[in-house]
Amino acid sequence: MLRVIAVLVVFALVTLPLMPVQWLAVALKRPLRRRIPVLYHRFVCRLLGVRVRCTGAPVADRPLLIVANHSSWLDISIITACAPVVFVAKAEIARWPFFGLLAKLQRSVFVERDRRQKTGEVNAAIARRLAEGDPVLLFGEGTAGDGNRVMPFRTALIGAARDAIASAGHVSQVWIQPLSIAYVSQQGIPLGRHLRPRAAWYGKMKLVEHIGAIVRSGAVDVSVTWGEPIAYDGATDRKALARQLESAVRNSTVAALRGDPAAA
Repeated sequence: MLRVIAVLVVFALVTLPLMPVQWLAVALKRPLRRRIPVLYHRFVCRLLGVRVRCTGAPVADRPLLIVANHSSWLDISIITACAPVVFVAKAEIARWPFFGLLAKLQRSVFVERDRRQKTGEVNAAIARRLAEGDPVLLFGEGTAGDGNRVMPFRTALIGAARDAIASAGHVSQVWIQPLSIAYVSQQGIPLGRHLRPRAAWYGKMKLVEHIGAIVRSGAVDVSVTWGEPIAYDGATDRKALARQLESAVRNSTVAALRGDPAAA
């Protein structure tokens, strides 16, 4: 209990003063709006005891769309600690108390998953972020899984890459890079199939309860693997591209979960 209280106090002391600074940086479109989230989420990972092992790096070329697997709220801090990304998130997150505000301050693009007619508007918003030079990250599965497997990737939002090309006359291609996240151990103990939900947050799990469990236990080891970027010029079949990205993420995730040295 003492650890939970200490973590909450330190979290509040850092988060609350930073929020108006980030709001101002976003409002004025200062470069700091990208730097603050990276530093902040590195702090969050350290505070929670999340240890990130990165293989590879995001490609330097722009525009860049990153497609990753998804199994926990921790993914947000882990990914942002590695790169200054803008997330594509489900619209209900924008309405969450406090966490929705944090997502907005990171300039997330919110998706109404049940309103297909909104896909064009969402793609246009993503295209604007890409055109401004922001790496945009979307979770290819469209939902969080249990961390033991990678589910099929959806194709609709990959259309944002095509829209980015259409909306910017000087852009002839968009780079799309696969990203794998695997929760491999906790307290030095490998997370097998039955233990991985300790880190994964999915289904009907209670968010606050899961956060509390992570705060109490900590010491989570995560393997993050950046795959080879793919040049997309708008002519590539989206379904074929989604399958290629899904395969790359699945192979990296399986290798990390098995402790393959090649993935380390």
